[in-house]
Amino acid sequence: MPDLPFTLAEYDTRLARVRASMSERGLDAVFVTDPSNMAWLTGYDGWSFYVHQGVLLRLEGEPVWWGRAMDAIGAGLTTWLAKDNIRGYDDTFVQNPAKHPMEDLSRLLAEHGLDKARVGLEMDNYYFTASAFLSLQKNLPNVQFEDATGLVNWQRAIKSETELDYMRRAARIVEKMHQVVVDKAELGMKKNELIADIYHASVMGAEGHWGDYPAIVPMAPSGMDATAPHLTWDDTPLKAGESTFFEIAGAYRRYQCPQSRTLFLGKPPQKYIDAEKAVLEAVEAGLEQAKPGNHCEDIANAFNATLNKHGFVKDGRCGYAIGISYPPDWGERTMSFRRGDMSVLKPGMTFHFMPALWLDDGGLEITEPIVITETGVECLCRTPRQMFIKD
Repeated sequence: MPDLPFTLAEYDTRLARVRASMSERGLDAVFVTDPSNMAWLTGYDGWSFYVHQGVLLRLEGEPVWWGRAMDAIGAGLTTWLAKDNIRGYDDTFVQNPAKHPMEDLSRLLAEHGLDKARVGLEMDNYYFTASAFLSLQKNLPNVQFEDATGLVNWQRAIKSETELDYMRRAARIVEKMHQVVVDKAELGMKKNELIADIYHASVMGAEGHWGDYPAIVPMAPSGMDATAPHLTWDDTPLKAGESTFFEIAGAYRRYQCPQSRTLFLGKPPQKYIDAEKAVLEAVEAGLEQAKPGNHCEDIANAFNATLNKHGFVKDGRCGYAIGISYPPDWGERTMSFRRGDMSVLKPGMTFHFMPALWLDDGGLEITEPIVITETGVECLCRTPRQMFIKD
């Protein structure tokens, strides 16, 4: 048996939850292509999501892992599945315009008596393409395909104690990564050198636990680059009078704990001091609403009302669900902290409370990964909640 991250009993519980949702939707099977969902259901863990692969789950019986034949070996090493339920397709299907891997998957569905069934697909998914869907339609004309995007993701919302333990280990790692920023960042240091130190800390891990790779690379823009989200790094030296926000994540056994902090080199202008005060008060207001029975929008509304009172406005959501994830995203793609999201908060749900501000000459990010508890909220990280200032 492989060194599984969870007990077989926990995997059985997950399968039961997904199957209950399938039954409610009237689905005979789902084909899961999101690697986070594949791992959550079977334990599969490999960097093979650049080719077509997935897990076929029916209402009864063991799931079937399906993918490139050479990756079937990895499936045998990382999943709890029986050998007969690991299916690899020939390498001639890989990146070959003359044939498509879904031709092989179509045969697999037919072998399992699903050639006239209702089958759910993760249609709005990074890893499932238009050509894949067209191939399935062509080769299985009598199958009724349904959009099952998010069906498995929603079953992942409430974390088990083991999952929360993994996320706390990831939290210790991201704390260490932010400490590296505070300790090593200095005027004239090339950004890529600092990122290298951050990466080293992320992989070395913390408190005796190794570090996995994050689902998103470090984002660390400075100055005018920090007026926009989602920019990474280059070899530009750190300069006085500029803010740099570090949106980074610790990861353990694929569980992600993202957290952002901002560094200002030199004396920050008053507007940054004002922005920091506004964000910190708004975060506190949001955290007061983070408790069982409230809704996702309650956190967003409290945050935005406080921020607006200080003269600042944030467009877009200010948080989202997190957990197990693979590139290119560390979110679960379910709940968001924004007006209109009436998802009910329940104990065991985990989020990245992400109240970023982008100003006219820089950015400010002070964020918190959180878990909803029986009585309120727990911040997973102990990183000081502030803008770091270094002369």
